[in-house]
Amino acid sequence: MAKTLTRTTILDSLEKIGEEIKVSGWVHTVRAHGKIAFLDLRDRTGFLQVGAFTSELAEQFAKLGQQDVVSITGTLKKREEKYINSALPTGTIELEAKELTVLSKSAEMPFDMATKDLHLELPTLLDYRALTLRHPQQQAIFKVQEQIVEEFRKAAKELGCMEVFVPTLAPSASEGGADVFKVDYYGRDAYLTQSPQLYKQILLGAFERVFMISHAYRAEPSVTTRHLSEVVQIDVELAFIEEFGELLDALEFVGTSIIKHTASVCKDVLTLYGVDEPLIPVNIPRLTLREAQKIVTERTSRDLSRELDLNPEDEKEICAWAATEHKSDFVTITHFPTKKRAFYTHPDPENPEYSLSYDLLFKGIEISSGSKRINDYQQLLGAMKERGIDPSGFTLYLQAFKYGIPPEGGFSFGIERLTMKLLNLANVREASLFPRDMERIDERLSQVDQKTKKKS
Repeated sequence: MAKTLTRTTILDSLEKIGEEIKVSGWVHTVRAHGKIAFLDLRDRTGFLQVGAFTSELAEQFAKLGQQDVVSITGTLKKREEKYINSALPTGTIELEAKELTVLSKSAEMPFDMATKDLHLELPTLLDYRALTLRHPQQQAIFKVQEQIVEEFRKAAKELGCMEVFVPTLAPSASEGGADVFKVDYYGRDAYLTQSPQLYKQILLGAFERVFMISHAYRAEPSVTTRHLSEVVQIDVELAFIEEFGELLDALEFVGTSIIKHTASVCKDVLTLYGVDEPLIPVNIPRLTLREAQKIVTERTSRDLSRELDLNPEDEKEICAWAATEHKSDFVTITHFPTKKRAFYTHPDPENPEYSLSYDLLFKGIEISSGSKRINDYQQLLGAMKERGIDPSGFTLYLQAFKYGIPPEGGFSFGIERLTMKLLNLANVREASLFPRDMERIDERLSQVDQKTKKKS
């Protein structure tokens, strides 16, 4: 009875030279030369060259199209030295095909998937997302993103945090603002969470230090290269904070650990995208908002004395200063105006006009934001009422503080923006598998509207 072969992934085939194996995947390219033909096969681990050296098999190969799904059995052989492809981990081997089975045919591709770079405009890249995510260049983005989350988990656990999981439906707007998505919750109003902020603070009463990976939703009526309506946040919240500097140390430790280790593990992807190794000094430069604005003014002659925040151009400028003066792609900005931060942000006791808040900037953009929080129940109530926020919508949240929450603080990152800046992508949508914004929910909304009109 003939032996039934189980599938071997392409990268694992390196250990099976001289053996008969079965590989399965997607056809990337086909090169037919009469009585012989070659194809490049892709699976989740990489690419493998497969050769057809009989007329029958060569004819079958020639009929294949890009993205056809196939299974091929054959003998794995070493390539002659002159045919080695040093650009691939599997460039020293090829499979001599004996049998081909087509598992699924692909329609004709709308563009060439065999090119090294997908030279597509962003709308086209996203309109064909089910296809473009199959391209190695696009897949590399999300391998980096996976590593970012892995390194975040390691860093958060090193801080002694426990991973927790929180809901995305809430009875009120977590930031107390208007940019929320309202949903019908069994006949009552509920909201998609703007952040997991309130829940992670509540959980400090049980676990002291927590981290989470969660979705956050912002119904902001704007379209920029750095904002999305739905993001994946990675958050840390720490209790028993004695000094403001403890929070800054934790923020910078997590942020630099993520970037440093991801850049090391994914060095090949950074090379693919032409990205230099990040500049990470031992000590990240720290500036108050006003100190940063003074430096920007000195460098650009723009008067920022009345500005309550850094705009995108200011962030680029202060990061350029950090790179030049401190050999750092990072800079921490602290003490933003209290009235510009969320209600739970702790004012600076020495000057309550400014808050114990901070942003971490990386390569010209804010990648993380956070603060020391108000933990006194009465002070928290006062801050809410001062901003016109009705405490009755925050019953569970306030319950935690009524019964004792220690001095605490935290911060959050968005994985899409981290990925964008690490790889120098032009638009944050490139760093989202399925981006959501004012103009798109899978399909461009204008296209959906046109389809609806045609049906009616």
